Amino acid sequence: MTRPYPDQPLQPGQMLARGVARAMLGIDFVSVPEFTPAPGLRVDLMCLGPKAEIWIVECKSCRADFQADRKWQGYLPWCDRFFWAVDADFPVEILPDQTGLILADRYDAEVLRLGPEMPLPAARRKVLLRNFARTAAVRLHGLRDPGVMVTSSV
Repeated sequence: MTRPYPDQPLQPGQMLARGVARAMLGIDFVSVPEFTPAPGLRVDLMCLGPKAEIWIVECKSCRADFQADRKWQGYLPWCDRFFWAVDADFPVEILPDQTGLILADRYDAEVLRLGPEMPLPAARRKVLLRNFARTAAVRLHGLRDPGVMVTSSV
């Protein structure tokens, strides 16, 4: 997980994202944390499936975190499915029924409910796939060669 201060401990939402990312690998999905699908939007986890499915996962560590989220509906046009990832203590009854649900901790996760599938238009999928690949490559380069500043349009 890319963090501005790697020596700092993960925040609760970042720990959930890590568990979800691990679980996604188990169902053949790869992910990029803190992905920007469009200007002004930053999702906790963008996941890419083996058939180019695009899922967005928003990680919520508590009721207040969920209630403060005013942008989540703006993420729906940028994915085929939308999910909330929460821990076992989260009051899941406050989450909208028409969204996916993932129960997670820092080590793993389980999809409890699939949200409705809303297939992306082909042109938007193409742009997202390109940006996903470029974002992942830039971050990998930063890990491989941390002393080099990578400038990119992603």
